[in-house]
Amino acid sequence: MPRPAQRRACYNDILDLPENRVGEILLGELHTHPRPAPRHARAYSALGYLIGGPFDGEIGGPGGWWIIDEPELHLGADILVPDLAGWRRERMPTLPETAWFGLPPDWVCEILSPSTASIDRAVKMPLYAREQVAHLWLVDPNARTLEVYARQENRHWLLLDTLKEEDSVRQPPFDAIAFSLGSLWA
Repeated sequence: MPRPAQRRACYNDILDLPENRVGEILLGELHTHPRPAPRHARAYSALGYLIGGPFDGEIGGPGGWWIIDEPELHLGADILVPDLAGWRRERMPTLPETAWFGLPPDWVCEILSPSTASIDRAVKMPLYAREQVAHLWLVDPNARTLEVYARQENRHWLLLDTLKEEDSVRQPPFDAIAFSLGSLWA
């Protein structure tokens, strides 16, 4: 007997989730996961500070960016919540009035965890490429690594570098400054 067709997830499915769950709609399917564990949260908080200060707040850096923690992105029928995202202010001069963003970011960072890594890599990376996000960083707090990607014209990601432990980070699109990757680890 054939399985009945599953209905496509909708925004109300996300709104109906308990407060301790993060929801995303990826390729029509609802994906949920708990709020981040402390090591995960520490990595994205530290990275948001290290990049946000110079690029969003113009503290010791060039400015010109909006750096947002856990923005809700409405990209076509997909709803994604990256750990961090950044928009060049020349592309998005002001923040939207909505609780979500319809303009794809210029940079996305996903902090990998055992429960999200396969979705981040196999589902979200291709969606970010489809939406022409130019830069993608994957941070793994357990392995203490940073993978830096640039989107190619053919919608594929090119791995530019893999950094580890205490390596110095000076990577696009934030190569105007340097910081120690070790700053992300608790």
